[in-house]
Amino acid sequence: RLYQIPYGMPDCQEESEARTLYLVGDFSAPAEFFVTLGVFCFLYSMAALVLYLRFHSLYTQNTKLPFGDFCVTVCFTFFWLVAAAAWGKGLSDVKAATRPSALLGAMGVCQTPGVVCSAGTTPAMGLANISVVR
Repeated sequence: RLYQIPYGMPDCQEESEARTLYLVGDFSAPAEFFVTLGVFCFLYSMAALVLYLRFHSLYTQNTKLPFGDFCVTVCFTFFWLVAAAAWGKGLSDVKAATRPSALLGAMGVCQTPGVVCSAGTTPAMGLANISVVR
């Protein structure tokens, strides 16, 4: 929900206050889908672990139970692939929306002749990149 994040833009005039601008975009849906699916996978794996360890005889005697487990695992695998792809796209959109050159381009004061604007540092996205690779 980048639209909730404010940042200040200097007016570059004497005794004028900085204007408040907001980032553009809402990329929370892919992240929420990714996290929700991760939680459901964790809960299912804990339930399956209890089934495997506590009710092993029931699991080996009933032929429908292993097949059902296989089907649920295949579904979770497919949704995990979709969620990782969606989060990867969401992350690239977040990177594009928060790129310093894009933010400087949105500031009107940086477009006037004779004004030099610099971004300072580039945001670190290493941990976010790792979240997609996992």
